[in-house]
Amino acid sequence: MSQTIDLPEDGYAFVKGVFQYSAGVGALPGHRIVRVRFFNPVPLDEGFARIKAYLTGLGRPLTAFCACELRSPAPFTEAGFMAFNRIYAGTLQAWGIFRDGENPVARSNVCPELNKPAVPSFHAFSYVEPAAGAPASFVIAGSGEAMEGSGTYAEKTVRYQDISADAIAEKARFVLGAMERRMAALGRSWADTTGVQVYSVHDIHPFLAGEIVGRGAGRNGVTWHYCRPPVVDLEYEMDCRGVAAELVI
Repeated sequence: MSQTIDLPEDGYAFVKGVFQYSAGVGALPGHRIVRVRFFNPVPLDEGFARIKAYLTGLGRPLTAFCACELRSPAPFTEAGFMAFNRIYAGTLQAWGIFRDGENPVARSNVCPELNKPAVPSFHAFSYVEPAAGAPASFVIAGSGEAMEGSGTYAEKTVRYQDISADAIAEKARFVLGAMERRMAALGRSWADTTGVQVYSVHDIHPFLAGEIVGRGAGRNGVTWHYCRPPVVDLEYEMDCRGVAAELVI
């Protein structure tokens, strides 16, 4: 069972994940999560600066930052991904967001196959604000078809390096299950989602009806991004959210 940790001073709870991100975040009663998407991707350093200015302008502390969606030029090697995560996490640590060594911020990081950004960039971010009587809101972090825990990606990836139609469907089933487990940790399900995103360069139509829609993930449609997951040889990723307030800047 996933461990959920409340941060009452910040207005949200998070599902314990790994060093680079939590598995998901959910607003506590009396608060809501707001999602903000950049009109165009913004390079990482500039994005952090713009987010800092945005939150400060609203009178919100930097610790209100609770989730983000990134775009990278190409999938990383395992070593490259670890190096990138250390850079990314360094800013969160400087902002005072880490709690007892735990990273509460949910994250997706995917790689467009076309129109690639020149450098790792922000696509969107989410923050928490007080909102009396607001409906429950949450953001689930992106997950590819690799099992959590120790081991190399070659050891823990479902149908590693197999891109047959049957393998992609099996990978998708695994990721759908990961989404369901993460939502369940926050007391949520597909019925509570306002947005579901799929990231893959492979054809999802063979299992779109039977798996994605059939399990309830398509209740508001599905946004398919022609992107790859962030690590070489991962092929399918999803994230989802239940957020009533969204805007584009």
